[in-house]
Amino acid sequence: MATGHRPPHALLGGGAVADVLLWRRRNVSAAAVAGATLVWFLFERAGYSLPSVLSNAVLLLVIILFFWAKSASLLNRPLPPLPNLEVSDVVVQKAADRALVWINKLLAVGHDIAIKRDRTVFIQVILVLWVVSCVGMLFNFFTLIYMGVILSLLVPPFYEMYQDLVDEKLGLAHKVLSRHVDTIVSKTGQPSKQKKAE
Repeated sequence: MATGHRPPHALLGGGAVADVLLWRRRNVSAAAVAGATLVWFLFERAGYSLPSVLSNAVLLLVIILFFWAKSASLLNRPLPPLPNLEVSDVVVQKAADRALVWINKLLAVGHDIAIKRDRTVFIQVILVLWVVSCVGMLFNFFTLIYMGVILSLLVPPFYEMYQDLVDEKLGLAHKVLSRHVDTIVSKTGQPSKQKKAE
Protein backbone atom coordinates (compact mmCIF):
# COMPACT_ATOMS: atom_id res chain seq x y z
CA MET A 1 0.00 0.00 0.00
CA ALA A 2 1.35 3.41 -0.94
CA THR A 3 2.24 5.93 1.70
CA GLY A 4 -0.40 8.54 2.44
CA HIS A 5 -3.24 6.06 1.81
CA ARG A 6 -5.62 5.34 4.62
CA PRO A 7 -6.71 1.71 4.83
CA PRO A 8 -10.32 1.13 3.70
CA HIS A 9 -11.26 -0.12 7.17
CA ALA A 10 -10.31 3.28 8.63
CA LEU A 11 -12.05 5.14 5.78
CA LEU A 12 -15.29 3.29 6.61
CA GLY A 13 -15.13 4.26 10.29
CA GLY A 14 -13.24 1.25 11.60
CA GLY A 15 -16.12 -0.31 13.53
CA ALA A 16 -18.56 -3.17 13.10
CA VAL A 17 -20.08 -1.57 9.99
CA ALA A 18 -16.65 -1.48 8.34
CA ASP A 19 -16.18 -5.17 9.23
CA VAL A 20 -19.49 -6.03 7.54
CA LEU A 21 -18.81 -3.91 4.43
CA LEU A 22 -15.36 -5.46 4.03
CA TRP A 23 -16.72 -9.00 4.58
CA ARG A 24 -14.67 -9.57 7.73
CA ARG A 25 -17.87 -10.80 9.36
CA ARG A 26 -18.92 -13.05 6.50
CA ASN A 27 -22.13 -14.37 8.08
CA VAL A 28 -23.48 -10.87 8.73
CA SER A 29 -22.44 -9.65 5.26
CA ALA A 30 -24.08 -12.64 3.59
CA ALA A 31 -27.21 -12.11 5.70
CA ALA A 32 -27.29 -8.46 4.58
CA VAL A 33 -27.10 -9.51 0.92
CA ALA A 34 -29.79 -12.18 1.43
CA GLY A 35 -32.03 -9.76 3.35
CA ALA A 36 -31.67 -7.02 0.73
CA THR A 37 -32.42 -9.52 -2.03
CA LEU A 38 -35.51 -10.80 -0.19
CA VAL A 39 -36.83 -7.27 0.40
CA TRP A 40 -36.16 -6.32 -3.23
CA PHE A 41 -37.94 -9.48 -4.42
CA LEU A 42 -40.96 -8.80 -2.22
CA PHE A 43 -41.36 -5.23 -3.41
CA GLU A 44 -40.31 -5.58 -7.05
CA ARG A 45 -41.26 -9.06 -8.21
CA ALA A 46 -43.99 -10.22 -5.83
CA GLY A 47 -45.87 -6.92 -6.12
CA TYR A 48 -46.13 -6.04 -2.44
CA SER A 49 -46.09 -2.41 -1.34
CA LEU A 50 -44.17 -1.01 1.63
CA PRO A 51 -47.30 -0.10 3.68
CA SER A 52 -48.83 -3.57 3.20
CA VAL A 53 -45.63 -5.38 4.20
CA LEU A 54 -45.09 -3.14 7.24
CA SER A 55 -48.70 -3.41 8.38
CA ASN A 56 -48.72 -7.20 7.98
CA ALA A 57 -45.41 -7.52 9.87
CA VAL A 58 -46.67 -5.32 12.73
CA LEU A 59 -50.01 -7.19 12.77
CA LEU A 60 -48.20 -10.52 13.04
CA LEU A 61 -45.96 -9.18 15.81
CA VAL A 62 -48.93 -7.81 17.79
CA ILE A 63 -50.81 -11.12 17.50
CA ILE A 64 -47.77 -13.11 18.62
CA LEU A 65 -47.12 -10.81 21.60
CA PHE A 66 -50.79 -10.81 22.61
CA PHE A 67 -51.10 -14.61 22.64
CA TRP A 68 -47.68 -14.97 24.27
CA ALA A 69 -48.73 -12.64 27.10
CA LYS A 70 -52.12 -14.39 27.50
CA SER A 71 -50.58 -17.87 27.58
CA ALA A 72 -47.83 -16.70 29.96
CA SER A 73 -50.41 -15.47 32.48
CA LEU A 74 -52.41 -18.71 32.21
CA LEU A 75 -49.39 -21.03 32.45
CA ASN A 76 -47.39 -18.95 34.96
CA ARG A 77 -44.62 -18.35 32.44
CA PRO A 78 -42.56 -15.16 32.00
CA LEU A 79 -43.95 -12.37 29.85
CA PRO A 80 -42.42 -11.57 26.46
CA PRO A 81 -38.96 -10.03 26.92
CA LEU A 82 -39.70 -6.63 25.43
CA PRO A 83 -37.05 -3.92 25.82
CA ASN A 84 -37.93 -0.43 26.91
CA LEU A 85 -39.21 0.94 23.58
CA GLU A 86 -38.01 4.48 23.93
CA VAL A 87 -35.71 6.75 21.91
CA SER A 88 -33.17 8.47 24.13
CA ASP A 89 -32.31 12.16 23.94
CA VAL A 90 -28.72 11.25 23.08
CA VAL A 91 -29.77 9.35 19.94
CA VAL A 92 -32.02 12.20 18.83
CA GLN A 93 -29.25 14.74 19.46
CA LYS A 94 -26.70 12.71 17.46
CA ALA A 95 -29.14 12.34 14.54
CA ALA A 96 -29.92 16.06 14.65
CA ASP A 97 -26.22 16.96 14.70
CA ARG A 98 -25.49 14.77 11.67
CA ALA A 99 -28.51 16.11 9.80
CA LEU A 100 -27.41 19.67 10.61
CA VAL A 101 -23.98 19.07 9.05
CA TRP A 102 -25.53 17.82 5.78
CA ILE A 103 -28.13 20.61 5.69
CA ASN A 104 -25.40 23.23 6.20
CA LYS A 105 -23.34 21.69 3.38
CA LEU A 106 -26.33 21.87 1.03
CA LEU A 107 -27.04 25.46 2.06
CA ALA A 108 -23.37 26.35 1.48
CA VAL A 109 -23.60 24.96 -2.06
CA GLY A 110 -26.76 26.97 -2.65
CA HIS A 111 -25.00 30.06 -1.28
CA ASP A 112 -22.02 29.52 -3.60
CA ILE A 113 -24.37 29.28 -6.59
CA ALA A 114 -26.83 32.05 -5.76
CA ILE A 115 -24.72 34.66 -3.92
CA LYS A 116 -21.13 34.08 -5.04
CA ARG A 117 -22.24 33.07 -8.55
CA ASP A 118 -19.64 30.30 -8.60
CA ARG A 119 -20.09 28.76 -12.03
CA THR A 120 -17.84 25.79 -11.24
CA VAL A 121 -20.11 24.68 -8.38
CA PHE A 122 -23.17 25.44 -10.53
CA ILE A 123 -21.93 23.21 -13.37
CA GLN A 124 -20.94 20.44 -10.95
CA VAL A 125 -24.41 20.51 -9.36
CA ILE A 126 -26.06 20.42 -12.80
CA LEU A 127 -23.93 17.42 -13.82
CA VAL A 128 -24.68 15.52 -10.60
CA LEU A 129 -28.42 16.21 -10.81
CA TRP A 130 -28.48 15.22 -14.47
CA VAL A 131 -26.76 11.89 -13.71
CA VAL A 132 -29.16 11.26 -10.81
CA SER A 133 -32.10 12.05 -13.08
CA CYS A 134 -30.86 9.67 -15.81
CA VAL A 135 -30.26 6.85 -13.32
CA GLY A 136 -33.64 7.54 -11.69
CA MET A 137 -35.41 7.15 -15.05
CA LEU A 138 -33.80 3.73 -15.59
CA PHE A 139 -34.65 2.21 -12.20
CA ASN A 140 -37.38 2.62 -9.62
CA PHE A 141 -36.82 3.52 -5.98
CA PHE A 142 -36.50 0.04 -4.44
CA THR A 143 -34.23 -1.19 -7.21
CA LEU A 144 -31.94 1.80 -6.60
CA ILE A 145 -31.86 1.06 -2.86
CA TYR A 146 -31.14 -2.61 -3.57
CA MET A 147 -28.33 -1.70 -5.98
CA GLY A 148 -26.92 0.70 -3.36
CA VAL A 149 -26.88 -2.01 -0.68
CA ILE A 150 -25.30 -4.58 -3.00
CA LEU A 151 -22.67 -2.10 -4.26
CA SER A 152 -21.87 -1.04 -0.69
CA LEU A 153 -21.14 -4.70 0.08
CA LEU A 154 -19.13 -5.35 -3.11
CA VAL A 155 -17.14 -2.15 -3.75
CA PRO A 156 -15.27 -1.83 -0.39
CA PRO A 157 -13.64 -5.31 -0.53
CA PHE A 158 -12.74 -4.75 -4.18
CA TYR A 159 -11.25 -1.37 -3.28
CA GLU A 160 -9.33 -2.92 -0.39
CA MET A 161 -7.73 -5.48 -2.72
CA TYR A 162 -6.86 -3.01 -5.51
CA GLN A 163 -6.58 0.30 -3.62
CA ASP A 164 -3.47 1.66 -5.37
CA LEU A 165 -4.74 0.88 -8.87
CA VAL A 166 -8.22 2.27 -8.15
CA ASP A 167 -6.76 5.45 -6.62
CA GLU A 168 -4.57 5.94 -9.68
CA LYS A 169 -7.48 5.49 -12.13
CA LEU A 170 -9.80 7.70 -10.07
CA GLY A 171 -7.11 10.39 -9.95
CA LEU A 172 -6.82 10.31 -13.75
CA ALA A 173 -10.61 10.45 -14.14
CA HIS A 174 -10.77 13.38 -11.71
CA LYS A 175 -8.12 15.29 -13.70
CA VAL A 176 -9.96 14.73 -16.98
CA LEU A 177 -13.32 15.73 -15.49
CA SER A 178 -11.80 18.80 -13.82
CA ARG A 179 -10.25 19.82 -17.13
CA HIS A 180 -13.65 19.57 -18.85
CA VAL A 181 -15.39 21.53 -16.09
CA ASP A 182 -12.66 24.21 -16.27
CA THR A 183 -13.16 24.40 -20.05
CA ILE A 184 -16.93 24.85 -19.64
CA VAL A 185 -16.42 27.47 -16.93
CA SER A 186 -13.87 29.40 -19.02
CA LYS A 187 -16.31 29.44 -21.96
CA THR A 188 -18.97 30.99 -19.71
CA GLY A 189 -16.60 33.84 -18.87
CA GLN A 190 -15.65 33.14 -15.25
CA PRO A 191 -12.12 32.04 -14.30
CA SER A 192 -12.22 28.62 -12.66
CA LYS A 193 -10.04 29.83 -9.78
CA GLN A 194 -12.29 32.75 -8.85
CA LYS A 195 -13.53 31.03 -5.72
CA LYS A 196 -10.00 30.61 -4.39
CA ALA A 197 -9.21 34.24 -5.12
CA GLU A 198 -12.20 35.53 -3.12
